[in-house]
Amino acid sequence: MPCLLFAARRKVGVEYIVRLETCRSTPTAVVRRRATLGELPKVVPEACGLVWNVVRAQGIVGAGRHVALYLDDEINLEVGVELAAPIAGFGEVVGSELPAGEVATVVHFGPYGGLPAAHRAVRDWCSSRGYELAGPNWEVYGHWEDAWNREPAKIRTDVYYLVRRAGEA
Repeated sequence: MPCLLFAARRKVGVEYIVRLETCRSTPTAVVRRRATLGELPKVVPEACGLVWNVVRAQGIVGAGRHVALYLDDEINLEVGVELAAPIAGFGEVVGSELPAGEVATVVHFGPYGGLPAAHRAVRDWCSSRGYELAGPNWEVYGHWEDAWNREPAKIRTDVYYLVRRAGEA
């Protein structure tokens, strides 16, 4: 697990428990994209599939869960998979990493269309507890399970935001 628990869980509303953690960087294989909010449901799965096909074809060992790293509010993003070790890249698929640092994080259970509420919960938690957003945010998608086709409420996505105490550089 790339993150270490830093503080006790904090409840936001009735659906989300936001935690403060310290994350180590995690190597990734990604493609870079730019999308509108409405394009994300198409762009993210297509990019994940493209990266996974390259990882499989190149025989890269240690591939993990799919990720989407949102670099800015313009929705420049990196989409791909976690890796056990860095790679140089293959064509459009390049090596990158998920950021290290202090994060506010929450687990979302349910269809991906519900993710905006998870993001809102983290942002609300930060603003109510004296934290500022300090860089990118990202989603880590659980390994797909066939049961999720019948019970989409069990789909797991972890949401992370780099944060800092308000006023810190």
